[in-house]
This record gives sequence, C-alpha cells and structure tokens, in this order.
Amino acid sequence: MDNFLLQSVIYLMAAVLAVPLAMRFGLGSVLGYLMAGVVVGPLIRKVGSETTELQHYAEFGVVMMLFLIGLELTPRTLWDMRKKLVGLGGAQITLTLAGVAVAASLLGFNWRESLAIGAVFAMSSTAIVMQTLAERGLVKLEGGRSAFAVLLAQDIAVIPILAMIPLLAYYNPEPHDRLLLDALPDWAAPIVVPGAVIAVVMGGRFLTRPLFRFIHQAHLRELYPATALAIVTGVALLMTMVGLSPALGTFVAGVALANTEFRHELESSIEPFKGLLLGLFFITVGAGINLGALAGEPLLILGLTLALMALKFAILWVIAIVGGLKGEDRWLFSLGLAQAGEFGFVLVALATRGFILSEQTSSRVLLVIALSMLLTPLAFILHRKIAAVLKSRGRTADFDTIDEQHAVLIAGIGRFGQVVNRLVTSSGFRTTVIDNDLDTVEMIRKFGVKSFFGDPTRPDLLHAAGLANAEILVVTLDDPAAITRIVTYARSQRPDLHIIARARDRMHVFQLYRAGANQIVRETFDSSLRVGRYVLEKMGLSEFEAHDAEMTFFQMDRAAMADLAKLWDPDLPVAENHPYIERAKALNAEMENVIFSQLNRTRESKDAAG
Repeated sequence: MDNFLLQSVIYLMAAVLAVPLAMRFGLGSVLGYLMAGVVVGPLIRKVGSETTELQHYAEFGVVMMLFLIGLELTPRTLWDMRKKLVGLGGAQITLTLAGVAVAASLLGFNWRESLAIGAVFAMSSTAIVMQTLAERGLVKLEGGRSAFAVLLAQDIAVIPILAMIPLLAYYNPEPHDRLLLDALPDWAAPIVVPGAVIAVVMGGRFLTRPLFRFIHQAHLRELYPATALAIVTGVALLMTMVGLSPALGTFVAGVALANTEFRHELESSIEPFKGLLLGLFFITVGAGINLGALAGEPLLILGLTLALMALKFAILWVIAIVGGLKGEDRWLFSLGLAQAGEFGFVLVALATRGFILSEQTSSRVLLVIALSMLLTPLAFILHRKIAAVLKSRGRTADFDTIDEQHAVLIAGIGRFGQVVNRLVTSSGFRTTVIDNDLDTVEMIRKFGVKSFFGDPTRPDLLHAAGLANAEILVVTLDDPAAITRIVTYARSQRPDLHIIARARDRMHVFQLYRAGANQIVRETFDSSLRVGRYVLEKMGLSEFEAHDAEMTFFQMDRAAMADLAKLWDPDLPVAENHPYIERAKALNAEMENVIFSQLNRTRESKDAAG
C-alpha cells in the first residue's frame, strides 16, 4: 500500500510540474507527460516498481479516447470516410510494413523477424497524434482528417496483424485473453466475432435509452459516470474475449451512440478519466525508456529512430501527393504519423514470447518505439513552423491586380468582414475588398461579391487598393497581429484616415488603441451583450429594462476600456499589473451600482404611475 501511494505521488507530482511548464513553452501536454516520465523513470525503478504493469491500465486511456472519437462521428460520416480508410490507410500500412521489412532484411534479419518488425513499425501512435491534433485544433484540417482515417485503419488492421504474428512464431504461446473463443469450437469463431460487433452496435442503438432512463430515476449524479465507465469497460472486455482490439470495439460503440441524446452526457462523464489515463500512459512511455541501454548504444538507437521516421515520412509524403493533399495538410499528414505507436509494445511482447525476436532486438525495437513517440511533439512543432512559413509566403505570384479604389477600404472578407461589407454595400456605398485567403475570395465571388486576392499587410497592395484616397479603412482579418500591423502602417501614412478595427480581446483593444485605431470593435462583444439581454428578459425584466441595462453596460464598458488603456503595460502581464486590476475592479463596481440603481428608478417610476 505504501509503495502504491508513493508511486501515485511521484506520477501525479511529475505531471503537475512538467505539463504546465511544457504548455508555457509551447511544447504541448504530450511532450510534457513524456518528459515527466523520462525524469521519474529512474526514481520509480529505485523504489522497486516497474512501469509495465501500470502501463496496461494506462492504455485504457487510448480505449476511452477512441470511444470519445466515435461519439463525434455518425455512421454517415464514417461511411463518407471509407475511401480514405481503404485508400490512405491501406496504402500506409502496406507500404510501411513492406518498406521496413525490406530495410530489416538488408540489415541481416531473417524473413520472420523482418515481417514482425515491419508490422510493429507500420503502426502510429493514436494516443499522441489524436491528443495533439485535438489540442492544437488541427482535427478539422484536411491533413488532420486524413491522419485520423489512417489511424482508424491501423486500429482495424490490428486484427489481421494479431493473427499474423503467431503464424510467424517458432513457438506459439497459448492465448490467455480470448476467453470466449477458447471455450468454443473452431467453427464458431466466424460467427462469434462478427456477432460481438453486431451486439455492440445493436446494444448502443436499442439498450442505452432504457438504461439511462432507469438510472435517471435514481437522481444520483455519480451514476452517470459509473454507467459510462461500465459501457466502455464492458465493450472493451467483450472485444478482448473475442480476440478483437478493445480500442476498435469502443470506437464502434461510440459511433453507435453518436446519434443518441445521451452523447453529451457520455462525453462529459468519460473525458476526465480519458485525460488522466492518457496522461499516465504518456508518463509510463517516458518512464519505460531504458536510459542505460540508450546510453550504451546512443548513436545506434538514435540513428535507427531517425531512419524509421524518415522512411515513414517519405512513404506518407508520397501517399499524401497521390491522395491530393497539398501545402500545410501534406506536411501535417506526413510529420504527424511518422512515429511508431503504442500498439508496437504489444506486438513486440507477442513476438518475443513466440521467439521471433531475440531479447536484444526486442530491447532495441522498444527503445526506437519510445524514442520516436518522444520526438513526435517536436515533429508537430516543426509542422507549426512550416505552416507559418507557408502562410506568410501565400501565393504572392497570383495576387490580383487591384483596378478599383473606393471611399471604403475593407481588409478582410471572412465571417466578420462579410457582414460589414454586406451592410455597407446594401446601403448604396461601394467598397474595395482585399483578403489573403484565396479560398474565401473565390467563394464570395461566386455570390457576386467583388474582392481582390492579396496580402493587406503589404504596403504596396494597401496603396494599390486606395489607401491614399480612402475615407474609411476597416480591418477585419482573423489574425490579430496582422490587424495591428495594418493599423500601425495606415496611421503612419494617413493621420487623417478614419480606421475601424476588429479586436480579438481586451489586450488586443489596447494594442489597437496605441496603434491609432479610431474605433475598435471586439469580435464577440455585441453578440455577448445580446445574449445577456435575452437572459435578463427571461428573468423577468421588460424589453425596455433589458435594453436599457444593455446600452448602459455598452457605454460604460467602452468608457472603461479607454480608461484602462492608459494603465495597460504591454511588457507586464495583466495579472501582475496591480494598478490596472484595482482600477478594473473599481470600474466594475461602479457599473454594477449604476445599472442596479437605474433598474430601481425604472421600477419606482412604474409603481408611481400605476
């Protein structure tokens, strides 16, 4: 018990200290967990504990993650992905397995060892890749969706790979996990395996509603996470008993439940457990790196790791070209999947038990897997740098020739700028619109909106668009830094120009205030006020009272922003700017008093009149 508590304290404290530091330096939580594992690994071994057994429990975080991913995908969405699953996923698995097997044979391994090593390295890390894609908001990109399709195909490929490894073995160990299949005759397997999958789908479709209605009658909040955990663990157990991947089974269960009204309840119940177990899994991966063996052959292990990632990158790059991925998406797809995966640990253990791989080879392969996973967050950082360069370059050679100049110049025609442009043009005024997003420009042209493709942060394009003669400059780009640059330059060129700028948040307002914008509009401020007014009306205030409170808040907040701008220091974090904090608190208290007093006066006037 004492040893267990000591392990718990070590792992949890390592995560608490390492992850915030990694996030602060922009490295991501995954690399933070891995680094924490590397640090605590020797300490864990000193207290007599090994990470292998704990890793089996932590791997359940991957199972939960696949369940949550399944909840986000309806069967229709999954069907629409079928070409990517078969095309991109099938090509990646086949080509990588073959490529690694050929490379291994050239290094002197026999055909059994080469195939086993190829199967191990054909997999990528679902846990690290999906966590990082979600964390960085890359899942919605075409490259992110393609990477997910390949990872899902790999989970499906687990089934034939698990069947292949024992066939290669010199000694085939008796399976201990497939309890259900072991008790049945051989002819029953083709019936039981698909039957288990069908049972999961039908159960998710027809049994969850009555189950959740039943537990709802108890009115106990803790029963919901207990039920969600029971569903996930039950499905995982069933899949294990019939020899399928638990991650694949829970993914199927998630897809089956994606269209139910309990989807969000399941998500909120499972998410905390998933995050904790995934974090623990990453720590165990880091702790499992044998620094002694790595220190004994550092160049060999590092060289093999980089060679593996380079080979997988090259194969993925070719697949991305054939699959039509371009630019940032191609880099994301190729860099994101270049590592080995956590399933490789299972395959290595199975190959070692069957005497396919020697102990020395297994140790080296495990180190390559762990080290490639450790390097993956750095690959995503490289992708971010490359994406920034690609975005900054844009397609400058294809910039439009701007042949119109009007009194209103709008820089940015995204979701924000489109509304501005529609209102202004609908009122009879003509605008010159310029944006650096070619897809957006081409899309709005189809609706009859004339706009020019170009980078509005470039002075020559701003002047070509009519900066010298414009009466109003409206800056509505999505990039806060680009907005500030445009405002600063425009003000330096035209002190008389009226500049209206979109701001991301309060800090951006202060930057634009100093840059010289005349009017600054926070992108969510007006919509938030409208929501607040609706809340007041539903709480019993009349439309007049709610509108009055809304307008008072609007006016006082704008005045407060101008007041606080004088105290804002760009070199000092707001949380450490005590004069700013004290003034903000005083202004907020003043606003509350004014609105409350205003409502009381309105009610007193009503009472007197009534």
